[in-house]
Amino acid sequence: MSFKLGLIVNPVAGLGGTVALKGSDGANTAKKALELGAEPKSNTRTKLALEQLLPYQQSIEVFTASGEMGERIATELGFNTHVVYQPQLETTPDDTEALARILVEQKVDLILFAGGDGTARNVCAVVDDTAPVLGVPAGCKIHSGVYAITPKAAGRVVEMLINGELVTLADADVMDIDESAFRQGTVKAKRYGEMQVPSEVRYVQSVKNGGKESDELVLADIAAYVISEMDEDIRYIMGSGSTVAAVMEELSLENTLLGVDLIQDHALLGQDLTAAQLLEMTQAHPTKLVITLIGGQGHIFGRGNQQLSPALIRQIGKENIIVVATKRKLQALNGRPLIADTGDQTLDDELSGYIKVVTGYNDHVMYAIGHQE
Repeated sequence: MSFKLGLIVNPVAGLGGTVALKGSDGANTAKKALELGAEPKSNTRTKLALEQLLPYQQSIEVFTASGEMGERIATELGFNTHVVYQPQLETTPDDTEALARILVEQKVDLILFAGGDGTARNVCAVVDDTAPVLGVPAGCKIHSGVYAITPKAAGRVVEMLINGELVTLADADVMDIDESAFRQGTVKAKRYGEMQVPSEVRYVQSVKNGGKESDELVLADIAAYVISEMDEDIRYIMGSGSTVAAVMEELSLENTLLGVDLIQDHALLGQDLTAAQLLEMTQAHPTKLVITLIGGQGHIFGRGNQQLSPALIRQIGKENIIVVATKRKLQALNGRPLIADTGDQTLDDELSGYIKVVTGYNDHVMYAIGHQE
């Protein structure tokens, strides 16, 4: 199973810093900075991040743009690189947004981007919370919370994901200042949105401060969060298992612990449904699937929920699968991936990769899905 890494390098990020231009935003700023002797540094800083991943080259696929927007540095380091976008000769923010959009469509596991706050704004305008991101600091202005402390730190976070460590996803603010005003000595900071970033520090701190999780409280948090995100126009297939049962209990709905139920707008539509019934009752309706894993084994499909047929899973789509589990349950897997054993090898391959797992209230981790060979 390969890790799909989206890579965006803003070639002009930070150009204005060394020549006192206070950044690189603006149509002519990069050109002026180069005329003043500035040297591009974003690819150099990207290299520092990617070098942390050299021991894992065989398990990483890089999806990026041609030339200086990522292809050159990725191929130079020997990564398996797929060029999915051709930027303009002189790159612009439009190129960053176009590449980010394609990377979301490619369903990469993480978008790693090098730049400053302007680059973060461009990525945020397209990605929002549709994919996890992580910034490699390469700009003059780094006010946003989506950046790693250093380029090497960014590489180490990606390394943790590849190694299957529990890395919490946290919402982080995208901030930027008005460079024109900044050049006149006025700092005007503004929040432009938020994106989800892998935050290993947050996870480590919660373990140190909280000790062992209280399963009862964590299940209540998971249930409350899942319910808060439910849309009255969407049907939800509620899988088997105690974690999903906690959501049903919070909704005050009767639950089939070892079966599969269907709900909408906090009301039961059907209980202990068969594969055929599920397919029929969701075919003409937007649907999401809430499932958990079998403790100790890690199966999310193929054990105790055969009602979730390959046809149904394809109809729902991976992007509409909500996996819920306590961190304790995930830790018990000792780094082994979640298992998709649907009986359809092609579908198992399609499901492989990384998925967000709800582990608390607005608390997620990235975890790998594998399949049985």
